[in-house]
Amino acid sequence: MDIRASAGKTYRSMLQVLPQIAGILLLVSLLLTIIPPEAYAVVFSGNPVADPVAGALVGSIAAGNPVTSYVIAGELLSTGISLTAVTAFIVTWVTIGIIQLPVEMEVLGRRFAIARNVFGFVCAIIIAVLTDATLTVLGGGI
Repeated sequence: MDIRASAGKTYRSMLQVLPQIAGILLLVSLLLTIIPPEAYAVVFSGNPVADPVAGALVGSIAAGNPVTSYVIAGELLSTGISLTAVTAFIVTWVTIGIIQLPVEMEVLGRRFAIARNVFGFVCAIIIAVLTDATLTVLGGGI
C-alpha cells in the first residue's frame, strides 16, 4: 500500500470516529463542569491503601488531558489529599478512560481495549506507591 492510499484510509477512519470523539469531549466537559474539584476531597479518606485505589477509580471515570491534570493535582494536594492518591488519580486521568472505552473498543478491539485499561489501572496504583516511596526516601515527600 502506498502512502497516498494509506493517507486516504487514515482520513476515512478519522471521519468515522470524529462524531464519537466529539461526543466524548462534550461528555467529559459536562462532567468537569458538574463535578467541582473540591468534591474529590470527599472521596479521599486518608487511608494509605484505599486512597490510591479511590484516586485511580475517580481518575478513570473523570478522564482529562495532561495540561489540566497539573492544575487539578495542585488543587488536590493543597486540600491535603495524599501524594499517592493524587498520583494515582493523575495517571489514570490521563491514561484510562471509562468514558472513552466504547470508542476505544470499536477502534482498537474489545479485548485489547479492556486489557489496556485494566493494565493501566494496576500500573497507575503501582506508580503512585513507587512515586510516594521514592520521594519519601529522597526526602522530597509532600
